[in-house]
Amino acid sequence: MSKSKKIIIVGGVAGGASCAARLRRLDERAQITVYDRGPFVSFANCGLPYHVGGVIPDEASLLLASPQLFHDRFRIEVRVHHEVVSINRAARLVTVKNWLTGENFEDRYDSLVLSPGAAPLKPALPGLDLPGVFTVRSIPDTREIRAWIQKTQARHAVVAGGGFIGLEMAENLRHLGLEVVLLQNGPQVMLSMDLEMVAPLHAHLVAHGIQLKLNTPLLGVTQGTGRLCVNDDLETDMVILGLGVRPETSLAVAAGLTLGARGGIKVDAQMRTSDPAIYAIGDAVEVHDLVTDTDILLALAGPANRQGRIAADVIAGRDSHFRGVQGTAICGVFDLAVAQTGATEKALKRAGMTEYEKVYLHPKHHVGYYPGAQTLHLKLIFAKKDGRILGMQAVGTTDVARKIDVVSALMQKGGTVFDLEEAELCYAPQFGAAKDALNYAGFIAANHLRGDLPLSHWGALPAGAFLLDVRDADEFAEGHAEGALNIPLPELRDRLAELPKDQAIHTYCGVGQRAYYAVRVLLQHGYDARDVSGGWITAGLVEVLAA
Repeated sequence: MSKSKKIIIVGGVAGGASCAARLRRLDERAQITVYDRGPFVSFANCGLPYHVGGVIPDEASLLLASPQLFHDRFRIEVRVHHEVVSINRAARLVTVKNWLTGENFEDRYDSLVLSPGAAPLKPALPGLDLPGVFTVRSIPDTREIRAWIQKTQARHAVVAGGGFIGLEMAENLRHLGLEVVLLQNGPQVMLSMDLEMVAPLHAHLVAHGIQLKLNTPLLGVTQGTGRLCVNDDLETDMVILGLGVRPETSLAVAAGLTLGARGGIKVDAQMRTSDPAIYAIGDAVEVHDLVTDTDILLALAGPANRQGRIAADVIAGRDSHFRGVQGTAICGVFDLAVAQTGATEKALKRAGMTEYEKVYLHPKHHVGYYPGAQTLHLKLIFAKKDGRILGMQAVGTTDVARKIDVVSALMQKGGTVFDLEEAELCYAPQFGAAKDALNYAGFIAANHLRGDLPLSHWGALPAGAFLLDVRDADEFAEGHAEGALNIPLPELRDRLAELPKDQAIHTYCGVGQRAYYAVRVLLQHGYDARDVSGGWITAGLVEVLAA
């Protein structure tokens, strides 16, 4: 930059702190000031639930950078307990309130970056301001929760909401020995994922002592005799609100900046707002979903960090652009992980996209002969036209992040299921297989697109569908689809006469492999055969949730 500019950044944590540090690396002469209304400018808010549960015992571990570090390392002025309360766009001035002294003062800017984040949802329900009812957004929140548990000797907690915060808090309260009831307003936790893919998570929560109440909204909290009462019938010692977040836009609205259709601050690909001197980043902005071609709200640290870097680049005169998001995310609950990248099936439907197909598979995370092989549940969604990968979801206890990360990277480059077929991945018996689970996902999807494997799906079978179960007789006896004919795969060629040629034959096995073999036999003998994707295991996931 040819002359010294004054840049003010409102808010720290992921986006604001990254923006400030990047700006200094690009411009040694810039005057950079960060105002944050809280006591900490840069902390790991994703680690807050784990500090409550004692997994991260030392609070200092959550503090990533102090005002002193910003000054010493970058000569950046950071003022905590300082809130920007208004913006005068015409004069390029902000009014700042010092919460330690109560005074207000003005500060000038050439460029202003808004990184206010998102606030926990706290609906207008009775009793949510009672002592013992908490949200989880900051280090002071965790201090209050830990102090309450110690002071009251709490033994029971209600967690309202089954998103990231709700699930992580439920787990960590269990680690502390509390009984936990999880309320979810709807048929599933992790609303960002497809319904059937969270069935293993539901079972896992129950197996670890969480009382899961689905389709149970929070209606209110009252003060009983020494305890709180939730929804008039559930006594507890404390309540955690994990109902989601809303973008912090009050400052932007008061300044007359444009909001998007979802209620977040509207920005362009260079993170500029409707005022070219003002940028916005992080959880408060709307971002472009690369798969559905829609604008969404996405409260994730990774995109916020990248947006902070983009805004810094542009302010420093570089031609940088934020490419958009895929929504790659993971959540760990006890020893189970659920993760996703790209679009889910329900997101595609919301966006009006219908020309897609999906496959389910349930492979081991490494070769079965090596001890410790664990089952993964995978759902791959791809475009019918060209096989472009639209999204993947994964659930399991091991290797979930790697599977999703590989697919995420492929998607970023426009990857297809044919690329998954050819993906060259690490193999040793303790890490994977010569044909990795992701290769298999590609094989199945590519076989379908080539016409070698027609597909059908549980929950979408036509009325009166002819079902063929090619598992062994003992497997069939343990459980099968109503009305299914059992012909074990080794007997199939000798019993073809038992099958109809005037209707589709929907074929299934345990996970899909034997059904694939059967479909190939049937197709070459003139039958209209389909593979019910994911086999009997997927049927169980769909059935559990339907019940």
